[in-house]
Amino acid sequence: MSTITGDTVAPIARPAPVTLRQAFWVWLRIAALSFGGPAGQIAVMHRILVEEKRWIGEQRFLHALNYCMLLPGPEAQQLATYIGWLLHRTRGGIVAGTLFVLPGAVSIMALSWIYVLYGQVGLVAGLFFGLKCAVLAVVLQAVVRIGSRALRNGVMRGLAAAAFGLIFFLGVPFPLIVLGAGLVGYLGGRADMPAFRIGGGHASDKGTVVADADTLLGESLPAHASPTIRQSMQQAAVWLVLWLAPVAALLVLLGQGNVFTQIATFFSTMAVVTFGGAYAVLAYVAQQAVEHYHWLTAREMLDGLGMAETTPGPLIMVLQFVGFLGAYRHPGMLSPLLAGTLGGLLATWVTFVPCFLWIFLGAPFIERMRGNVALSGALSAITAAVVGVVLNLAVWFAIHTLFRSVRPFAVGPVRLDLPVVASLDPWALGIALAAIVAMFRLKFGIFATLGAASVAGIVLQTTGVLAE
Repeated sequence: MSTITGDTVAPIARPAPVTLRQAFWVWLRIAALSFGGPAGQIAVMHRILVEEKRWIGEQRFLHALNYCMLLPGPEAQQLATYIGWLLHRTRGGIVAGTLFVLPGAVSIMALSWIYVLYGQVGLVAGLFFGLKCAVLAVVLQAVVRIGSRALRNGVMRGLAAAAFGLIFFLGVPFPLIVLGAGLVGYLGGRADMPAFRIGGGHASDKGTVVADADTLLGESLPAHASPTIRQSMQQAAVWLVLWLAPVAALLVLLGQGNVFTQIATFFSTMAVVTFGGAYAVLAYVAQQAVEHYHWLTAREMLDGLGMAETTPGPLIMVLQFVGFLGAYRHPGMLSPLLAGTLGGLLATWVTFVPCFLWIFLGAPFIERMRGNVALSGALSAITAAVVGVVLNLAVWFAIHTLFRSVRPFAVGPVRLDLPVVASLDPWALGIALAAIVAMFRLKFGIFATLGAASVAGIVLQTTGVLAE
């Protein structure tokens, strides 16, 4: 057994077996460190699970990641669930996946309460003003980060440009764009076209690649990765009931027009079609929540993303904030805070329960499909399309952050919101530009940038500048 470093081969012993109790504390540590969006969260898992603990090797880690990136939903949380399942079966997957979500869910719920109770009060209003201005820089960094990895040839750049044009100018639904890109990539992969081959990885900064054979899992297929049809059907039935039974109950008891039913059905739909991670789907969710359901405003959506950026867990946890505000503003016979809490928890439930279904049902079969070129081609194309979709998100955020008002524009099939130039907010522009310089030029981290922007917002608010 060995670890490969450059041209040398150093002997190394495989790690000792790990109990679920021991794994619990490692997953809790990962959950506590899961800041910085999916790229940062995946990097943390790679450092701890591959390099530090050697529970799983480089190639197996990437194989699991590739599958999770093809799935709807948050790929980092699904990757944790996948590896937890590989190590300790279904119980291990539940522990890993739940712990990954729990800190963020608690944090966003607490911040949602603070937001509705004190959001317009001095310090809190200034803090959120600064946060949402800096979020623009964070999203732009995501465009650059994903693009530098995904757009390595003309075909991929063309897919990204087409995705941006379709969603920004023509309003083509995000799920159709992703499915179309996946089909193109699948066909390109089957034809073995070089443009659709995946490269790169998450190797250690030290240049060390941990071989699968030198890890706790080794190279062999675990026994639980060979389920019977009956076992697969049982898994599917359990998770479908957990996911859809509450949705069906709300439809029957409250009807389609109730806000809780709308939250359950809308976010259940998102759980099926949210390919490409949080950034890719947020523009679509924001447009629906803001313009169709009127649960919150565009600026409040930006505030929610600022919360998700500064708390541990998946960025898609911002959906809990959306569900909270939707129910808070349409409480029916409940108190607004109770309705908001239930709405946020409901949105979280129907968003994350399907993630366990995708992993526990699909992972056993994916373990047998390492190196499938058609799936790799689909992943390449989807990732390229996601760059265009995230760029659309960046533009959408910029318009609603930097300008106080917008006006609709329509010519033929082209429909979009244009900013009213006279409504430009110079303070928002200043903080956003400073955040962009900090992250791109000075190489500041997300936390330092968001923290400085928050302080700037608080100063502007307390000095009365923002009220002018």
